[in-house]
Amino acid sequence: MDLNGSKEFVEKFEDKVKADLTSFLQKKGALDPHVPECPDVEEKWGLIARSYMPDGAREFQEHPVASLGWMMLIGMAMAYYWDTDWEANAARTDFYEKLRDARGYDNMDDTVIEDILGYKDEAAEKVSDLVAECASRVYGILSHEHIEPGTQAALGCYIAALHQLYLVGMAMELNALGYHMTPLNN
Repeated sequence: MDLNGSKEFVEKFEDKVKADLTSFLQKKGALDPHVPECPDVEEKWGLIARSYMPDGAREFQEHPVASLGWMMLIGMAMAYYWDTDWEANAARTDFYEKLRDARGYDNMDDTVIEDILGYKDEAAEKVSDLVAECASRVYGILSHEHIEPGTQAALGCYIAALHQLYLVGMAMELNALGYHMTPLNN
């Protein structure tokens, strides 16, 4: 596969993941028809992805759903940081490390869902289940592409999957925080 073909393949894959997650979360009532955006949080993607990749790629081999789902949780945490005090958080460069180190990589779900977002009991379980379902869906999409492991296309699709999970996590939390995008009447 040539480099340009690989890039086009990855872009189509990312579009497929975005469409699937958006549709699924809208049906679940976790996203409005117009998905909220937050350029401040979106701009942090590259920084977070570079920090996350060593852990995420290593964990993907044995725990692919966690490796994918954790990025959705990071997107949710980032939306929360933006909503609560972006002025204090905007210059930070250690978002991922702080989340990971609070309880360890394996417990990042508890760190984000309980400690950061404040969900408890049934609400925490509901969020955890929704994240797990999204990550499982993305893993299924990845698996059905039959991409050869260790290739540029495999890495590109993994990063594209993480990117969409980050963005959908951000959007889902923005919705939960009350940011609903509605048309303005002139």
